[in-house]
Amino acid sequence: MHPLFAYLRRIVPALTEADWQLLAPALRPCHLARGQHFVQAGGYRPEIALLLEGACRLYYLRPNGEERTTYFFFENHLLADYPSCVLGQPSQLNIQALTDTELVVFDYAVLRQLYDERPVYERFGRLLAEYLVLGTDARLVEQLILSPEERYRALLASGKTKILERVPQHLVANYLGVTPVSLSRIRGRVARGD
Repeated sequence: MHPLFAYLRRIVPALTEADWQLLAPALRPCHLARGQHFVQAGGYRPEIALLLEGACRLYYLRPNGEERTTYFFFENHLLADYPSCVLGQPSQLNIQALTDTELVVFDYAVLRQLYDERPVYERFGRLLAEYLVLGTDARLVEQLILSPEERYRALLASGKTKILERVPQHLVANYLGVTPVSLSRIRGRVARGD
């Protein structure tokens, strides 16, 4: 079974082989070398991708040029610049490969067409939108309400161990909104049980 078909079936179990055959011809492989971008701010890439192998990060550039990492993608994650896809506008975000990365991509326009042809795809789109809204809201609450140490403890408790295992510490610090030195101190306090 194709990994994207399996992914879609987990979200929408009613997806049939006939439904899948409408999307399958639109799929293309995509390779990103370490450091290469899937999309960059100011660009436009109206595609959705399933990450098959590797890791990516989503980050924004502040007006002063400072990067702010907000999300990490690993195997079996969908990734895209959804606001850009939906609005048809240039991207405000960056998605960059942290390692050599293999993806399977398809045009957002294909999915949008399938919304009209097959209700199962419209259901997938709605569930995906709900997932994205909830994830964005949870991330916003973390950043606005929790202290850096509370954000680190929440990360430890969240089960998102891939972030701690596979992402360089300076990017984990950036994700938490602290400097690498501050992250080191926080990790020390948590390890000691302070």
